[in-house]
Amino acid sequence: MLDYLALLQKWNRTYNLTAVRDASKMVSHHLLDCLAVVPQVTAGTTVLDVGSGAGLPGIPLALAQPRTRVTLLESSHKKAAFLQQAKSELKLDNVTVACERAEVWRPGRSFEMVISRAFSDLAELIAAAGRHVAPGGRLAAMKGIYPHEEITRLPQGWRLHEAIPLLVPGLHAKRHLLLLEPE
Repeated sequence: MLDYLALLQKWNRTYNLTAVRDASKMVSHHLLDCLAVVPQVTAGTTVLDVGSGAGLPGIPLALAQPRTRVTLLESSHKKAAFLQQAKSELKLDNVTVACERAEVWRPGRSFEMVISRAFSDLAELIAAAGRHVAPGGRLAAMKGIYPHEEITRLPQGWRLHEAIPLLVPGLHAKRHLLLLEPE
């Protein structure tokens, strides 16, 4: 995890991968925030991290659960280059990187969990990535405050399975993980 943070800081100087620059804030705002969802990810499952950016939450999930297969999907070439470098330097054999938009990407398979930390709206996330959820799988959206209004606008055929409040050490902000599933 610390090697990942060091790599993120190094690349962040050139590529502006994250607005958080302070190492101690990166621990709480990035690592611990992402690791808070680990209990909801069954080891050995397949996970798609949509809009992975700097690899959040996908890389911390892959490091914490090496038996879980994680695909990092990122449309920005510079961010995808960082993800490839992180995969290589951290020897993450359980990670695959794809540089493509979720709406047009055709992986030839689906995933037991599709997760995103930075998508703006639940309906947009479902429109872009809902088709990547395997039968019986879930779409997981990491959110700040509980998004009451977004939940009322879920597209037909989707429902909220569970909303889990997350406690992130060192982060004094509300966090929720919303687990959505096709009806």
